[in-house]
Amino acid sequence: MNRVVVTGAAGFIGLHVAEALLDRGVEVMGVDALVPYYDPALKQARLAKLVGRNGFSFEQIDIADHDAFDAAIGAFRPDAIIHLAAQAGVRYSLENPRAYASANLDGFLSVLEASRRRQVGHLVYASSSSVYGANAKVPFSEHDGADHPISLYAATKRANELMAHSYAHLYGIPTTGLRFFTVYGPWGRPDMAYFKFTKAILAGEPIDVYAEAQMSRDFTYVDDICEAIVRLAAQPAAADPAFDHKRPDPATSAAPWRIYNIGNHTPVALSHFIDVVEAACGRKAIRRHLPAQPGDVPTTYADVADLAAAVEFRPDTPIEVGIPRFVAWFRKFYRV
Repeated sequence: MNRVVVTGAAGFIGLHVAEALLDRGVEVMGVDALVPYYDPALKQARLAKLVGRNGFSFEQIDIADHDAFDAAIGAFRPDAIIHLAAQAGVRYSLENPRAYASANLDGFLSVLEASRRRQVGHLVYASSSSVYGANAKVPFSEHDGADHPISLYAATKRANELMAHSYAHLYGIPTTGLRFFTVYGPWGRPDMAYFKFTKAILAGEPIDVYAEAQMSRDFTYVDDICEAIVRLAAQPAAADPAFDHKRPDPATSAAPWRIYNIGNHTPVALSHFIDVVEAACGRKAIRRHLPAQPGDVPTTYADVADLAAAVEFRPDTPIEVGIPRFVAWFRKFYRV
């Protein structure tokens, strides 16, 4: 890969992926609408880390603006698109569902159409572990069905996978969907639990803990996510020669379409996770116990055998390493 478009470049994962590509000498065009879903100053600070770096350019575009996005792709002529822009958040989807239709459905259609029109060599896009929804079998495998989402956010991400398959089948566009499992780390999103916990604990304020005894998560450090993304982006999806139309495999296809889990494959109980955040902050949390919220999945747990087979990499950063790095960043950035 010589030229790559990263959508959502001012976002959490987008920043890290753009930096990883630039470090490898790849020319990157970042695209972001800078939507104020959370503090725009944080997005501007992320973007400032990229602007001025050799090989980086930026376009402030809403991906739902089909013509503007297509024109930008046509002018840049990328080898690949790494599509990370989206309306994130399970709980916010209960409050503002139309934002998800615009960004995650109409916006993704823009990306697919630009990939088709401009003959992009590989489209890599963010899906989510939330697509597994009501699945009770763990660890979650790409080879199991994922057709019972329990939030609109999850439904839009599953829709992205199906939309990508249709374009892979119709137009031969290699598409690779990545199901991320609870990503955390420096420059993270303020709406994520670990960010809220850190902010509240350092301020001496209570934290809201939902269904603590029931919850566990496959927390995945952002550097591991980036390593997997960059490796997979360099390997365009290919048709599975062994695909059986009578017994279709949900993870592969006769079209150039693949799905991969990217997770730490080691679920951590929420109670222990909070213990680690407390240790990194140097003080105990005031825990306010609340019931589970609508749309929450009790346990996430990634099977990453396919990822390891494809790129010889398994995320493995433990929270005892990753969380102190995040807290150190938080203290420095917010001058706490």
